[in-house]
Amino acid sequence: MTNSPYLENVLPVRNESFLRNAVHHLLLVPGFHLRRKILVIESDDWGSIRVPSREVYESLLQKGVRMDRFPFSRYDALASEEDLSYLMDLLSSVRDREGHPVVMTLNTIVANPDFDRIRAADFREYHYEPFTETLQRYPCHRNAFALWREGMDAGIFRPQFHGREHINVPRWLKSLQEDKGRARLAFSYRMADLSEGEHLSEDAYVDALNYEDPCETEFQKQLLREGTQLFEQLLGYRSRSFVAPNHIWSSELEKTLHQSGIELYQGLWYQFEPRGGKSGRFRRRLHFMGQRNRLGQLFLIRNAAFEPALYPGRDCVGSALHRIDTAFRMGKPAIMGTHRLNFCGYIDRSNRERNLPAFRLLLRTIRQKWPDVEFMGTDQLIDLVKTM
Repeated sequence: MTNSPYLENVLPVRNESFLRNAVHHLLLVPGFHLRRKILVIESDDWGSIRVPSREVYESLLQKGVRMDRFPFSRYDALASEEDLSYLMDLLSSVRDREGHPVVMTLNTIVANPDFDRIRAADFREYHYEPFTETLQRYPCHRNAFALWREGMDAGIFRPQFHGREHINVPRWLKSLQEDKGRARLAFSYRMADLSEGEHLSEDAYVDALNYEDPCETEFQKQLLREGTQLFEQLLGYRSRSFVAPNHIWSSELEKTLHQSGIELYQGLWYQFEPRGGKSGRFRRRLHFMGQRNRLGQLFLIRNAAFEPALYPGRDCVGSALHRIDTAFRMGKPAIMGTHRLNFCGYIDRSNRERNLPAFRLLLRTIRQKWPDVEFMGTDQLIDLVKTM
């Protein structure tokens, strides 16, 4: 399959060509403009399983699976109580001039495979469980959702909908049935993906809304209906925004999302529209900040990124500050994308210990450089954008 859209929005600006940087400036021209300096942090993959434990990581390495080659396989996991506590303390420690803390939009996967029921059905049926139940299966996570609630009450966590699963269910289940690739090896460790790089290989199933046959969109519509309903059940409110896993989705799904309460799409300058077939090719649809589709749904475009786990040794703080400065000068809110793995130490504590100080430096520098900056969640920005 072709390269994954995973990393399309996180290349450090200081390694970009002049042309690419110029294109970034041009893409900021269309759409609304603001006098206010607003920072939104959108963080993906919360609630989704990845690597269950350090022991699983080491065991798979011994079996020849190069987990160490890909940061998502090396560091990513459900955030532990310790991970959440450290992150919450950091977010609470930086406040804007109105006294509001830094807000992180937790883009949430609300369900994971129910491995026991799938095994009992001999891989003929798919079953899922709410991510809150998955947390109870992990040794350092039983009070994690209580910390989510605490962060929401404090105004630092604003969960939004990222999908039911971060798994391409039809393709994964078919691979399990046919014992294809390493699907059953991953399954034996209560995993669904053994990616060794950013390519969508036969061992990668994270492209939840991709398809080989356009008929699969009917299943995807049901998946999205169930996912948004489960989000409301677990979080206590309807999500107003959505970011598709890997930024892959068919425009045919937008009516279903609209009916489910989605008013805004988070994402890149373009979406990856599946073209079908086993080649994994996509059609790129260009979007701009404040664009509306035929249903009146809005698009917010990420124009900065903080991804130190993906690019160790590179100046992710300087890159993010450069992008934020460009957004503010162009009259746009700074929409900074990041992933959960940057804040996780459950698999490898050194990952968290490296990245949190960099994140703290970034936030404090933002506050010092732009004293009038305002911290918002994605859903809080929607009403403002609607008036533009």
